[in-house]
Amino acid sequence: MPSYLSLTELQKTLNKQKKRGEHIGLVPTMGALHNGHLSLICKSVAENDQTWVTIFVNPTQFDDQNDLMNYPKTTNQDLELIYSISKNINVFIPDVKTMYADHEKLPQYDFQGLDMMMEGQSRKDHFQGVGHIVGKFFDLFMPHRAYFGEKDYQQLQIIKKLVAIKKYPVQIIPCPILREESGLAMSSRNQRLTQHNRKQAKIIYQLLQHSIQLLHTSTPNEIKKQITKQLNKVEGFRLDYFEIADAKSLQISQKLNPNTKYRAFIAVHVQGIRLIDNMALN
Repeated sequence: MPSYLSLTELQKTLNKQKKRGEHIGLVPTMGALHNGHLSLICKSVAENDQTWVTIFVNPTQFDDQNDLMNYPKTTNQDLELIYSISKNINVFIPDVKTMYADHEKLPQYDFQGLDMMMEGQSRKDHFQGVGHIVGKFFDLFMPHRAYFGEKDYQQLQIIKKLVAIKKYPVQIIPCPILREESGLAMSSRNQRLTQHNRKQAKIIYQLLQHSIQLLHTSTPNEIKKQITKQLNKVEGFRLDYFEIADAKSLQISQKLNPNTKYRAFIAVHVQGIRLIDNMALN
C-alpha cells in the first residue's frame, strides 16, 4: 500500500475496505518507531482485517518549538519496520497542510480535569493538541479499534474521555509499556540520549519500583520526598514531577484507599530531553 496518500486516495481505499465489511484498526504515531510502537501494530494486525498506521509529528501538541524541531524523524526506517511485520499494513503520512487549515482554531475540550495535572501543568495546551489531532484521525478513519501505549497513561485516559465526549464508535485498546533491558521505558526520545545518559536513565524505572516498596510504610508525600532526594543525586537529571494518582481519575492522592487502584507517574529532564514513565502500584 503506498504511504503518501492524498485525502481523496485515503477515503477511496477506506471506503473499499469498509464496503467489504473489514474491521479497521488504527495506530496513530509520530514516527521514530521502536519496539513499543511495533507491539501496538502487531496487536492491531492480530485483531483486525486492516491496520492503518499514521506517522505525523503533530505541531499543536508541542509547547516547546525546540522540542518540535528536534523530534526525531526516521520515516524510511519506520516504513521498513512496519512492513517487516506485514506488507499489507496501510500507512498514512500526511503533512501539516493536509491535517490543518491555515489559521485553524483548535476546539477546547472539557476533559474534566484530566488534562490539568502532571503533563498538563508542565506542557500548556498539550492535551488540547492531542485531542484535536486524534479527533481528526478518528473522523478520517472511523476505526473499529485504536491502539495506544500505557507509557503515555495520562494521554490514554484523555483519549478515552475524548471518545465519550464525541461519542466515537471506537474501542480504545491500551497496550502495556515495553522497556529496554535496563528497565527504561521505550520512547522515541531515547534516541537523543547519549550512551552514558541512556544507561543512567534506568534510575527512572528503579525509582518507580522503589515507590511500590515504600507504599506500605510511607505516605505519598513521604514517598515523593524520597524519590526527589534520590534523583537529585544523579548528575544532569532534574525531576519535573513525581506523583501518586488514582489510576482512573488521575487525581493526585495524599492519602491512599486500599480499595482504589493507584499509579506512580514521573517526568525527568535529562540534559534537555524530557522522559516520562509510570507504573501500577497495586
